[in-house]
Amino acid sequence: MATPLPMRGLWLQDRVLTFRDQLPRPVPGPGEALVRVRLAGVCGTDLELRRGYYPYCGIPGHEFVGEVVGGDATALLGRRVVGEINRPCGHCETCRAGRPSHCDHRAVLGLRGGQGAFAEYLCLPEGQLHPVPGDLPDQLAVFAEPLAAALQIQTQLQVRPTDRVLVVGAGRLGQLIAQTLALTGCGLAAVARHPRQRQLLAERGIALLEEDGVPARHFDVVVEASGAPAGFALARRAVRPRGTLVLKSTYRGEPAVDLSALVVDEITLVGSRCGSLAAALRLLERRAVCPEGLIEASYPLELGLEAFERAAQPGVLKVLLQP
Repeated sequence: MATPLPMRGLWLQDRVLTFRDQLPRPVPGPGEALVRVRLAGVCGTDLELRRGYYPYCGIPGHEFVGEVVGGDATALLGRRVVGEINRPCGHCETCRAGRPSHCDHRAVLGLRGGQGAFAEYLCLPEGQLHPVPGDLPDQLAVFAEPLAAALQIQTQLQVRPTDRVLVVGAGRLGQLIAQTLALTGCGLAAVARHPRQRQLLAERGIALLEEDGVPARHFDVVVEASGAPAGFALARRAVRPRGTLVLKSTYRGEPAVDLSALVVDEITLVGSRCGSLAAALRLLERRAVCPEGLIEASYPLELGLEAFERAAQPGVLKVLLQP
């Protein structure tokens, strides 16, 4: 067997991130495409992996836009694409029941059993790739995956114009959640700690609340997107009895939760994760959301460690890597 060609990329092992210039370039299998990564985004999950959220070893990164340069995806050859992060087995009971994103045997791009996007190349099955509209620049297309996650909320519950909705946490994902919820016409407010976050929300006409000014037991729907136990506690206080609390954050450890109070107040808890990339691309193409203001900086791949340090600073929004 021929030795794989080398490529450059970031490697995470034992919570230590390094830049390597001799990683093996992936070889596409049957039905797979070889994708040259054009742009990739650092998200909160990537930062948490480095802090020990999940024992992953490999190339991290799952937000990307790339170009198909080889493999079996002949219909997409030469096209720019974004990709699904979950790679289900397709055969288990969960997959057969139509829940492939919850396949017990799934690989997850840059997170579990699948090498990610912080490298020059990656491989994905052709069926998991979505072509990027021709007039959509890379700097917008790279937001397709987190925007899809934001949109998932509205596939899980109906947000009505009469609803009072609060978003707690206005970071990378929280900004996109607020923009998509604003499209429903609901009575929307957000809690944001940092000046740039507040500025972006104000530019979109989204009401801002101070943490100590959030009315208790008031909101019909509260979305927790801060990733902090204090944010969860604030969200819990803000939701009204028989209201809905949407959880968009993953946490290290086990945050304290008063389960009895959830029962007494009959709170509906909704865990929310991945969504439709096709829907996200449509909104981006129509410019119905404007994520470009979230971009703080773009780094070449060899400065990936500096990019991670920048992304981990309080209040910093989207940092991009350009292989």
